[in-house]
Amino acid sequence: MADYSESLIKSLIKKVKEYPRFSKEEIEKFCWMAVHEHKHGVLPSEYDIREIDEELYLQLLQELKSNIK
Repeated sequence: MADYSESLIKSLIKKVKEYPRFSKEEIEKFCWMAVHEHKHGVLPSEYDIREIDEELYLQLLQELKSNIK
């Protein structure tokens, strides 16, 4: 598994929490959106199938889940 910088993970966590309509029940969706935006420079469209960095997504999801109670 790749090791991403703490500053990248923190900035993505901040981005996730600032998305309109962010909800803890949809953490997976919002993490995917943040990683997609990080990689491609834009938020995903409704049927966007471009690949994301799965390792970054999993690390972000793990960190966010451990920080949100």
